[in-house]
Formats: sequence, C-alpha cells, structure tokens
Amino acid sequence: MSQALQAVRGMNDILPDEAAFWELFEETVRSWLQGYGYRPIRMPIVEPTPLFKRAIGEVTDIVEKEMYSFVDGLNGEALTLRPEGTAGCVRAVIEHSLAARQTQRLYYIGSMFRHERPQKGRYRQFHQVGVEAFGFAGPDIDAELILMGARLWADLGLDGIELQLNSLGQPAERAQHRAALVTYFEGHADQLDEDAKRRLHSNPLRILDSKNPALQELCAGAPKLIDYLGEDSLAHFEGVQRVLRDAGLPFTIDPRLVRGLDYYNLTVFEWVTDKLGAQGTVCAGGRYDGLVEQLGGKTTPACGFAMGVERLIALIKESGGEPAAPAPDVYLVHQGEAATRLAFRVAEGLRDQGLDVLLHCGGGSFKSQMKKADGSGAAFAVVIGDDEAASGEAQLKNLREEGVAQRKLKVDELAEAIIGHLIDSDEEE
Repeated sequence: MSQALQAVRGMNDILPDEAAFWELFEETVRSWLQGYGYRPIRMPIVEPTPLFKRAIGEVTDIVEKEMYSFVDGLNGEALTLRPEGTAGCVRAVIEHSLAARQTQRLYYIGSMFRHERPQKGRYRQFHQVGVEAFGFAGPDIDAELILMGARLWADLGLDGIELQLNSLGQPAERAQHRAALVTYFEGHADQLDEDAKRRLHSNPLRILDSKNPALQELCAGAPKLIDYLGEDSLAHFEGVQRVLRDAGLPFTIDPRLVRGLDYYNLTVFEWVTDKLGAQGTVCAGGRYDGLVEQLGGKTTPACGFAMGVERLIALIKESGGEPAAPAPDVYLVHQGEAATRLAFRVAEGLRDQGLDVLLHCGGGSFKSQMKKADGSGAAFAVVIGDDEAASGEAQLKNLREEGVAQRKLKVDELAEAIIGHLIDSDEEE
C-alpha cells in the first residue's frame, strides 16, 4: 500500500473555514491601500538567485541558511523561491522603467519561502503584504508609511501593537560605526558566540540583532549608530519623528534596531506585539535608497515595509475577530426531471440579477433538501417540484423569519420579491 502523501513541513493548507479570515484580511488591506493611493503589482514567485544575494547580502541568515535555491535542470539557471518581496519588486521597477517615468506607490500580496524552523505565525511558506514607494526622498513618505500601519491596526480592530524606530544613517556613517563596533567586539571576543565571531568582520551590525540572551548585556554596551549620524541623517530622522508626534502616534527609539537585510539606510521601523510569544514583529520596513542602483537601475530613493499575514490573522483571532459566515441569498430545492431542468434556468436567472444562489445537487427528498437549505445559512429557499414546473411557478420560503408564510410565485417574479425583501431587511438593520 502506498504511503499517504502530506504537505511539506511548514507549508500549510488553508482550509475553507480558515480562508474566511484571509478573505476578511485581504479585503480590508486592499481597501486600506487604495485609500493611500497604492496600486497592485504581481511578481514571479521564482527569481534568479543572484538577485537575492546582491539585494539581501551574502552574509545574512536568509542567504546563508534559509533560501530555497536550486538549479533548473533544463537550462542550468540558478533559481530561488523568493524569500522576501522587495528585491523582486525593485527588479520589476528597473526592468519596466516604472520609476523612470514617475513616482510609484506599489503593493503586493503573496507567498514567500524560507527554510527555518516552523513555529506559531512563522512557516516555511508564509505570506506577506509588501508596500513599496519609489521616487520620494524626504522623511514625509517614511512617516506616512508608518502612519499607514497605525490605521490598519485600527481597521482590523487590533491593539497592543507598538512602534519601534531607529535610523541607520548613510553608508559612510555606518562605516565609521562599523569600525567602532569591530574594535568593541574584538575587545570582548571571549564573550562572543560562534555566529557573532563569524560576523565580526563581515557584518558586525548583525551582532546587535542577536537573539542569544548571553549577548544582550554586551550588545547593550556597544557603540550606538545614532552617535555617528551626520547633520542630514539626523534632520531626516527628526522629520519622521515630528510627523509622528504631530499625529499623536507613540513610538520608542531602539538604537539596536538594525533589520536583517543589508539594503536599508536612514529610517527603519518595526511594529511589535507581545501577544504572539517570541515572534513579536508583525510589520517591519524602512528606507533603502541605494537598492535600485545596486541592482542596476538609476539612483532612486525608495522606502517600504512588509507584514506577515499569518501573524496578523493570529492577532485578529486573539482579539476575538471573526468573519461573517458566508451564506447564499437563495438555496434552490428541486425534485423531478422537469423541476430540475427549470431549477437550472431559475438559478441562472437569479444570478443574472446579482443574487448568490446555491443549487442543490445530488438528489434527495424535499425534507432532506430543506434541511440542507436551512443549514446553508441562505435567507430564502426556492422550491420547485414537477407541479410547479408545469405551471412555471416556484414556492418561496423565508428561512430566517418566523411566521412568514410560504408564497407561490411565477418564476420571473422571484428575483424582485427576494431583492425587495433583502433591501427592506438591510434598511431595518
């Protein structure tokens, strides 16, 4: 007997009941993004491996340990399942000259892939909403992207999500800070773990992002990047903070917030919560002005963020949010050959009028079909037997209101009767 096939570990099915949460979330997100003038873009799931190595950085956990990379057996091309969306979005912007013509506000929703230990809200195939803005150099767009997050949490009915903020300055400032970090950590080499020793000369800034509890005190005493920022970087950072303060949005400046990707500069931020255990970040991003040029395009200021869909849906559930159960307007019950033929025509006619119709399939008695009609959540049952089929009529039964008599109507009168009742019910609510 063959072994039963199962989904790959960390790559999960989203079943219909669960998918209702996703539909609710995605509808809210699309409406929210439209309100800020962002337009959708869709990129391939598979990209050339060098794209991520150049964009993310060779000495990062993602590139070193987590990417699903392979060689295409047909042409020998090195390919990777995308571990994040910004690099692919920048590649598309360059390839199609989008930012060369005008500023761009773009967003995408889709699957990402990282080979890491699955845990609550963090899987090997996971989903992100990414938001990217191209061509805006000032702190205003940074601040707006942050304020967008605050509005989304309100739209989703979420609380307890806090903002952490930092500035990474410009490359020359980071180089000075980097040299100071190397000197500092070299003086405490006996306290470094293997990861930190490996990164000491290749990417010392990432040591500050270590999750090793034994390094926390050492990292707390390390030189702070903000002390190396020049006048322009400090002015940009203050510009972001000023807008947030004017909006009444509280935030914490975290000098150890560096993000896990090499392409960031100036503003970086994370929205964090303590309601998801160890994986507290639900949304993160910042400015990456050098990435477009780094990937072969013209110098273009850019800023964006990404949020984890699984984590936010977990928060929606945690807060008691629940999507309305999907239900058709009409469940169409029928029995007999002539009745079935008419039922198909009636169902399509009702759908032509904008009604959602669930046509019973699979046979069964009127009693069993009516039980399914009631269980479907439909507002009405339309019942057709051979007698009704002969006269071109149908029985209309209100399934949600007690004491409403069942009516016999001509089939071409059904839509008007149902729609009129639904409108009256909405107005009463």
